[in-house]
Amino acid sequence: MPSAAPHPATPHTDIRADGWVARLPGPIQPYVLLARLDRPVGTWLLLLPGVWGIALGGGHDVSRVITLIVLFAIGSLVMRAAGCVVNDMWDRDIDAQVSRTAGRPLASGRLSLFNAFVFLGALLLAGLAILLSLPPLCWALAPVALLLVALYPLAKRVTWWPQLVMGFTFGFGAPMGYAAAAGRLDRIGLLLYGGTILWQLGFDTIYGFQDMEDDARIGVRSTSRLMAAHARTFVGICYALAILLIGAAAAQAGLNEAFWVFGLIAAAMLAMQVAALRPDNPAICLTLFRRNVPFALVLAFAFLLAAGTT
Repeated sequence: MPSAAPHPATPHTDIRADGWVARLPGPIQPYVLLARLDRPVGTWLLLLPGVWGIALGGGHDVSRVITLIVLFAIGSLVMRAAGCVVNDMWDRDIDAQVSRTAGRPLASGRLSLFNAFVFLGALLLAGLAILLSLPPLCWALAPVALLLVALYPLAKRVTWWPQLVMGFTFGFGAPMGYAAAAGRLDRIGLLLYGGTILWQLGFDTIYGFQDMEDDARIGVRSTSRLMAAHARTFVGICYALAILLIGAAAAQAGLNEAFWVFGLIAAAMLAMQVAALRPDNPAICLTLFRRNVPFALVLAFAFLLAAGTT
């Protein structure tokens, strides 16, 4: 696909080349931006479902839960960065034609494809070191996660449901965390994974509303474009089913009322997102997308509190 001249950055873009990034040595800055280290929202959204799974499968073993959360935190930072590198390598020509992403290091030519490959190799080695610190069941699950990371950028080229593929990919921390803590992957872990996928389908559809005009112009498919005329209904259904499945996982695990109190607060946070959604307003969509971090934190607190008192 031929590349076009980059569009000027729009006010709603989440690319941040100023602040602490601007104070770094020049040669390091493109790698920081490529790994999205300046934008930790994605790392939180990868980590927190893992925390849900760890809390759900870990029970009263506080030291084990803490150890696994620390390992998952480091692993989420590394693997989210690796996923961003893979995504930008696939999408560098498309990104150059989308206003929100035209300034990314590969799309703008600030970083070469070779250097991105070397950086990706270093990130994958770091991820492997974290993986080897986890139980063997996680080793068996890891190839599935890597396959999803590699295939996710292809989804927008062959399907209208790349946001669903993203849910399977980013949501994989939930069953991985559950398996690491429980030593098995059973119905509870799968219910949690299903709920996580639907939640992430909802919020990534909101995120994709920012790019609909550019996506339509260059022929990129997305669930956001497909569901734009039914935005609130679609996102509301995704969120409602997500809460239903996550609640079913908690009920199957026998969590006490501590979970349900904070779980209801978390559900209300999602409902407020749906009420405020305006798919034609990119700034609002970006704000609502970011609100999924506090939602996930409240739900993590609910799981951890209930696991510690059940």
